[in-house]
Amino acid sequence: MLPVTARWNNWARTESSQPELEIAPRSAEQVVLAVQRARETGHTLKPIGASHSFTAIGATDGIRLDMSRMRGLVSADTARGRVTLWGGTHLWELPAILEPLGLALANMGDIDRQTITGATQTGTHGTGVRLGGLSTGVVGAQIVTGTGEVLTIDEDHHSELLPAVALGLGALGVLVTVTLQCVPRYLLRAEEAPEPLEQVLDTFVARTRGVDHFEFYWFPHTRGTRTKTNTRLPAADPREPLTRFARFADEELANNVAFGACTALGSVMPRATPRVNRIIEQLSSRRRYTDESHRVYVTHRRVRFHEMEYSVPLDAVPEAVRELRAMIERRGYRVSFPIEVRSAGADGLLLSTAHGRDSGYIAVHRYWRDRDRGYLRDAEAILAAYDGRPHWGKLHTQSAETLRERYPAFESFTGIRDRLDPERIFANPYLERVLGA
Repeated sequence: MLPVTARWNNWARTESSQPELEIAPRSAEQVVLAVQRARETGHTLKPIGASHSFTAIGATDGIRLDMSRMRGLVSADTARGRVTLWGGTHLWELPAILEPLGLALANMGDIDRQTITGATQTGTHGTGVRLGGLSTGVVGAQIVTGTGEVLTIDEDHHSELLPAVALGLGALGVLVTVTLQCVPRYLLRAEEAPEPLEQVLDTFVARTRGVDHFEFYWFPHTRGTRTKTNTRLPAADPREPLTRFARFADEELANNVAFGACTALGSVMPRATPRVNRIIEQLSSRRRYTDESHRVYVTHRRVRFHEMEYSVPLDAVPEAVRELRAMIERRGYRVSFPIEVRSAGADGLLLSTAHGRDSGYIAVHRYWRDRDRGYLRDAEAILAAYDGRPHWGKLHTQSAETLRERYPAFESFTGIRDRLDPERIFANPYLERVLGA
């Protein structure tokens, strides 16, 4: 029997588990020893990063592998714009690593708390139909398989495995290192503005294809949105960043303190939610600023929430959002969190939510203390009907039976899983549900 360790909870408090042992390796050799121990004792093993997934993708009742001691830069190839990172490196640590090298990530989401392996293995993405998700930047990895073998995977070694390993759900092995294709450092000019929902929906596809990055937020019970358009600029261009006070007022006072109070009020007084949302809509203002890319992409959020996000064909986004709006009104839901809409370009990763198609992403949220899951259930039914593919790290109810129909390369991925983890050392109930036993 392995010794009992601390109980694990994810950030959103949607999942928890009780591992029997926690190991914090410092090298690939120690990861191999952990995998061998799991095999010898009959336990499963799961690496864990920042625990920012809303699903139980990182849960285990066996051995939990804490990757926090394997962080930072391993090596850099500045001629090709590539960096190799230890798998436990957080996204928020990357600017300090990349900027001195004159590099940046090609794209980012709006949260940077995740580790690079957690983000890429679950298909984290930003917005921009000319760009892919973070996993599309993975050009190499060192992985410890379920048999304890250490594999180097890149264009010269086991290249046939890269489209699976780059976005592997943690089902194929422990990523000890990840090699990323970066781009030269750049600035972003952000333009944020309130706009009518119908106008945004009518122009969504054209606007998305016409700019570098476009997204919008719509608060249910209102007629308006807040749009954000980001334009990529050379690093040598002048910066016009938000002042320290403006950033504090927006990110801390508005997004965390005030918004947190509003969502908490809506949780205990649901009838107040539509009025509160309309007040928020009226306070939305225009602003424009230019800064380092990561400072524009990322927003610091402390209000806990539950999230479900689906990828749908890009052209289906306007109709899907209109159907969500009609459902909310018809069912009488009171929704305090906005619906967020983004995009990504088609890619060839086997289990990417953008596999083979330009995709729109529609995310619905619920305040973490709201226990009514009816809204998420009804929203999922709508989005799934558009050949929707759920984000692997966010709430959904899909299974291997339904997902097999949505991913042309599903069987290819499970075949690679059989090869790299034949004994299912990295399995857990979530992976058994979405991939099969």
